[in-house]
Amino acid sequence: MNTTIETILNHKSVRAFKQKHLTSEQVKQLVEAGQAASTASYQQNYSIIGITDNEIKKAIAKNAGNQPFIEDAGHLFIFCADLYRNKKMSEELNLDIEKTLEGIDATIVGAVDASLAAQNLVIAAESMNLGVCYIGGVRDGIIEISNLLEIPDYVYPVFGLAVGYPDQENEKKPRIPFEGIYHENKYDKSKIDIAKQFDKDTKDYYSKRLGKAVNRSWSKTAVTSLYNLPRTFIKDYLNNKGLAKK
Repeated sequence: MNTTIETILNHKSVRAFKQKHLTSEQVKQLVEAGQAASTASYQQNYSIIGITDNEIKKAIAKNAGNQPFIEDAGHLFIFCADLYRNKKMSEELNLDIEKTLEGIDATIVGAVDASLAAQNLVIAAESMNLGVCYIGGVRDGIIEISNLLEIPDYVYPVFGLAVGYPDQENEKKPRIPFEGIYHENKYDKSKIDIAKQFDKDTKDYYSKRLGKAVNRSWSKTAVTSLYNLPRTFIKDYLNNKGLAKK
């Protein structure tokens, strides 16, 4: 197994960082690694906002679920789907792309582009022995955070990414087995049985991790998250940004 695959397979989220900033050179290397990711039709529909102001970082941490590790990270990146840039370029070229921007696909493409860049950045960071943690909680406070970062129409934050020097590392979480994820030629609904077995296995994982028997499993964690975080307000937010109207 080569070192790149070893780095990828050893991924774990880090939520405790040493209070040590990344250098400007490290930030540049990481962003350039992110930019090397594939992008839809060479559109590059994303932007990355680096947060260096401590007060802004504190406000983001508060609006993203009061997660204190965000403030301690060596650098905080906010990944945004960015259709604003191409909207302005279309005006220069006298081409009307309003219908495209109002459709859901453009909104999805922006999120995909941002996600591809982010995962490239994550792999680069972990290859440098840095720790990372995605922050989906940015969408909980998407309105407040957008105002704070002066995000214009046709742009929206998809997630944050905390990167820094690990002070404490979590264990690797088990994943659904290959056979439960990979389908060949057509979708196989019977693979739900593999997921059910995996769910039983994760109960043992959580009990060992916490040192006691607990009523916790992968499905309970995942489904509870879906139940508690409907985020139905995001549709109106996107519509107000000129996106996903149709």
